[in-house]
Amino acid sequence: MDRLILPQLVDTTLRDGEQAAGLAFSAAEKQQIALALDQAGIRWIEAGTPAMGPIEQEGLRLILATPLDATVFSWNRAMPEDILASIHCGFSFLHISVPVSDLHIERKLKKDRQQVLFSLTQAVSMARSYGCEVSVGAEDASRADPEFFLQVADTAAKLGAQRIRYADTIGRLDPFRTADIFRDLIPRCPLPVEFHGHNDFGLATANTLSALQSGAALASVTIGGIGERAGNANLAEVATALSRIIHHESSPDLTALPDFSPLLAQ
Repeated sequence: MDRLILPQLVDTTLRDGEQAAGLAFSAAEKQQIALALDQAGIRWIEAGTPAMGPIEQEGLRLILATPLDATVFSWNRAMPEDILASIHCGFSFLHISVPVSDLHIERKLKKDRQQVLFSLTQAVSMARSYGCEVSVGAEDASRADPEFFLQVADTAAKLGAQRIRYADTIGRLDPFRTADIFRDLIPRCPLPVEFHGHNDFGLATANTLSALQSGAALASVTIGGIGERAGNANLAEVATALSRIIHHESSPDLTALPDFSPLLAQ
């Protein structure tokens, strides 16, 4: 597969962003936010997790029924019930996520690396059997063995996945370490890599820019930097830096971004 030449932003306001404490969007609000993102030129919208249940699915179906230029996709664990929930919702692009750090594999899943690869293979194969496109998420990648991350990427590529997400799940990286990691991984990774940064130490935007300048093809962002714990990389900050500092011509329409703050505050 040809690598993406220009970096693209993947907005996860409606999924990771909604994990901010005390925040819950109605179905109509989800649709409104998706429309605003689409009008700003965001090409990838991570809309939510169908396996969460009927209320979540209501909002997701409303977004899928809205004419958008962006690709709208769902977040899933590598579990059959998650894949089926996304299929029944109407998604044709699925993000399937697995832990890749030994810490998460052993303590969170109580499994080993081979079991993770098996679960990923089963889940991606199932999604592909329904004709869906797939991206794969590597949870807690910044604390993982880089060679296992590459093994996950190789498995995903052979199964037909489009890209892999490198998640700094606890926001432990700094821009210098991020650059070192991506300069090492990108030439050896069989898939385009998306960077997904958290803001626990206030470095999500800086780490995102470092990853993009070091070869990442995509980067996760949220409106206002909202998200679990301290949040994620801020869409407006990343887009502005790409335009004004890195001079990246395919950034979102910056004139549309100021409208997001009052929309989100409501």
